[in-house]
Amino acid sequence: MLRQIAPEVFQISLMPRNSINCYIIEGVLVDSGIRSSYTTIKKALRKIPVYQHVLTHAHADHQGCSDQVCDEFAIPLLCHPDEVFRTETGMVTKDYPTPQHWVAKLQQKYWAGQGHKVDRTIVENDKVGSFRVVETPGHSAGHISLFRERDGVLIIGDVATNMNVITTATGLRLPPNMFTSDQRRNIQSLQKLAKLNPAIICFGHGPVLRNTDRQFEQFVDECSAAIK
Repeated sequence: MLRQIAPEVFQISLMPRNSINCYIIEGVLVDSGIRSSYTTIKKALRKIPVYQHVLTHAHADHQGCSDQVCDEFAIPLLCHPDEVFRTETGMVTKDYPTPQHWVAKLQQKYWAGQGHKVDRTIVENDKVGSFRVVETPGHSAGHISLFRERDGVLIIGDVATNMNVITTATGLRLPPNMFTSDQRRNIQSLQKLAKLNPAIICFGHGPVLRNTDRQFEQFVDECSAAIK
């Protein structure tokens, strides 16, 4: 399902109940779901052309069909320097705390896409269109978020989810520890994002949040208290 969120910002829901999402922002595809997401993404890109592809991070549910998309549409692939190895090799579960867990093995075998050459790396304060790159490590070493100052749109990747990834119940949560290399550092990244006062938050997992009641900042405060 393709849905407009804000000017030149579109959500592509790749699985039911927004359980995996990717986005098109100002002609840039952000993330690419799992390997079987390709048909859905391809249909969306036929409607909204893109000129490049950016990864928030190189986990199996975010790079799953990056190789297919970049080859089919002849577009460059960008990520943070600390995501290059997994992006280019396709060995996407290497930074999990327990990469030999059966869930990690399942993701590597059935969800992960082939590696693809990174054309350019991006770091703090680089621009993707009018979105600013914000380094938000913790869930993975080179995780990035993207923030548009003029209207407060934040592409958050997996720094937080807006659903329980098991039950799909909506609600702000930390990403599961099983897939998060450093949760304390991830919470510090959440604190960094909260200072931006985002108005619209787009998650890798869960529905888009319009942050009218500052729910996000309250959530971050609760997470911060847990690590003091």
